[in-house]
Amino acid sequence: MKKTNIVLKGIRADELSFKLNGVRLQEGKLDLKPTFSRKVRRTVENERVSFVTLSVQIAGTAESPKPFDLLVSMTGIFESDAATEEEKRFAVVECTDLLFPYLRAAVTSLTSTALSTPVVLPVVAGALFPEDRKLEDEYFS
Repeated sequence: MKKTNIVLKGIRADELSFKLNGVRLQEGKLDLKPTFSRKVRRTVENERVSFVTLSVQIAGTAESPKPFDLLVSMTGIFESDAATEEEKRFAVVECTDLLFPYLRAAVTSLTSTALSTPVVLPVVAGALFPEDRKLEDEYFS
């Protein structure tokens, strides 16, 4: 598989949501358990252009209350020269890697702007989604 060239054309914030829940927490470390999701869309007019949307959500439940609910969703517009399906799948992994630091920054900015303790998502070395790890391992081996 040849190296795919990817160009980030733009980024937009689709949703930034923060809501306090009024939950009093016990002493100790808070386990936020963020949930990540990704949606990929390609344009019909130009197969080289794709839209990759990354989202992170932190939401409390009755069993696991959280002091706040958070949803951050960002879309990156990318252009790549990927030709085969395998190259296109790997391009999505690379686009995710490029977009994730912006998602991290938005979460930290949103929580600190809400005058809450800033939430800093961890740096992810390698693929963010488990299904991407095998593809990444194949590409770099």
